Amino acid sequence: MGLPALKTKNSEFNVDRKELGPADTLRYNVATFVVEEKYDRAIEELRGFLDAKSEFPQFKDRVERYVDHCVDLINAIKAKRKFPGASSLTMAKQQELKERFHQHFEELQQVLKNIERIHGQLKLDDIRSTVWVVRTLMTSVIVVFAIAFTLEAKRGLGATIIYQIDDFFLFLVNKLF
Repeated sequence: MGLPALKTKNSEFNVDRKELGPADTLRYNVATFVVEEKYDRAIEELRGFLDAKSEFPQFKDRVERYVDHCVDLINAIKAKRKFPGASSLTMAKQQELKERFHQHFEELQQVLKNIERIHGQLKLDDIRSTVWVVRTLMTSVIVVFAIAFTLEAKRGLGATIIYQIDDFFLFLVNKLF
């Protein structure tokens, strides 16, 4: 059995909870506040998310314009839903107003998905850079050990091997003569 749809007070807008994404995410929280007509809470959630300390330094710079656009969309949705004299408009105009509201809401969800995608991309980039650092460190350690082994072999074993080869050739020459 699926989750029930969210409904507004006047039931003009129904949203399936699956469309809002996983619970307790930015997209879910903001979209839920918008559906429940708690626009100021939705804007606070966005601003708090933007101002929160992120583990990625570039995150705020990359997401700030999207958050500003979300705030604009929330204000547009608020204006469309609380349009003064909407009931006195013709049915066609009322329907057009509702369609614009739905378009703004869909765009809001898309922008929130973009914010989540950027966050995921930054996590992936962080993991990739960590892998590069670990690989570089391992390669450096292997190179240092290879150089140390080569130097030790040249100084220690190298001299011994040269003496052994020289002694072997002297032994062969003595046996031949």
